[in-house]
Amino acid sequence: MNTQMRRAAVAVAAGAMAVSLAACGSAKESGGSSDSSASSAKKGDAIKVGLLLPENQTARYEKFDKPLIEKKVAELTNNKGTVVYANAKQDASTQNQQVDTMITNKVDVLIVDAVDAAAIKSSVQKAKDAGIPVVAYDRLAQGPISGYTSFDNKTVGKTQGEALLQALGSKAKSGKIVMMNGSVTDPNAAQFKAGAHEVLDGKVNVGKEYDTKEWKPENANANMEAAISALGKKNIIGVYSANDGMAGGIITALKAAGIKVPVTGQDAELAGVQRILAGEQFMSVYKPYAPEADAAAELAVALAQGKSLDTVAKDKVDSPTDKQIPSLLVPVTSLTKDNIKDTVVKDGLYTVQDICTPAYAAACKKAGLQ
Repeated sequence: MNTQMRRAAVAVAAGAMAVSLAACGSAKESGGSSDSSASSAKKGDAIKVGLLLPENQTARYEKFDKPLIEKKVAELTNNKGTVVYANAKQDASTQNQQVDTMITNKVDVLIVDAVDAAAIKSSVQKAKDAGIPVVAYDRLAQGPISGYTSFDNKTVGKTQGEALLQALGSKAKSGKIVMMNGSVTDPNAAQFKAGAHEVLDGKVNVGKEYDTKEWKPENANANMEAAISALGKKNIIGVYSANDGMAGGIITALKAAGIKVPVTGQDAELAGVQRILAGEQFMSVYKPYAPEADAAAELAVALAQGKSLDTVAKDKVDSPTDKQIPSLLVPVTSLTKDNIKDTVVKDGLYTVQDICTPAYAAACKKAGLQ
């Protein structure tokens, strides 16, 4: 999807959300009883939103998601709503305890980006039993979720696979690729993987494939070293990496072995953008955080105030435990050296100064990024 189409889609979604929140709806969503919804509605703008994010190794959560959600909640509640925040630091047990704390603190609604989509199920049920609706953010948690917002994750995987095929060109079957998928505890990872396989199967030879524990770059690095040892460095022609953090670990292993091949990524992390400019990483997937964060805040505030999600959430998705969850899915863009200026820079994610540090000055100049 090109940038203009993406922006148009986001604008339409944002407009729909704004309209829905201007009108009062029913309290029929599954996040709590009618009584609890009515009680929340009486609070008006003075609501308390619990925000639980999964980890702080990936730059996006602390730098973008948290402040964007806080800003939007304040905007929607005339600065009367508050956000209570906690980060699980990649520990599912910690996140379950954090849900308990949020229930004790009597938040009106929870936004949860689950460390482990299955492990959070009982905590989601506890929240519902306490009359607190839960919005699943970025990852589709199990349990009685009232609303969900993320990106079209299968499309993310397809976008990565298509980019890798583009980079390989006529050499797509001349050797073997390595697939470095995300964590098995993250339902998004399975969707990225499925989308990538849909594009790649039959067009490349997969030499080694890994599900990377906790998405950690060091685990991806170790897996890549094992793949090089097993396949031989002359036989590897490309690497599917599910995100930029892992791509960093993969590229470190490739460099140590003297291998330079196309590597994919996701999240448009600053380090990933710089590697793309330097020719070390072929692409990333740019997922605009603002519309996703805004959607989460819109859903959360609507639920806390007892309003309907019917015109906010245009999509419906199924989880392993629930069907037809009201959802809003945000489109994505393939990020390469050619469109850095028209995406992450134009949208204000990074400035040219952020990207073009002295180490990347020559690459920036060559790419016309000045």
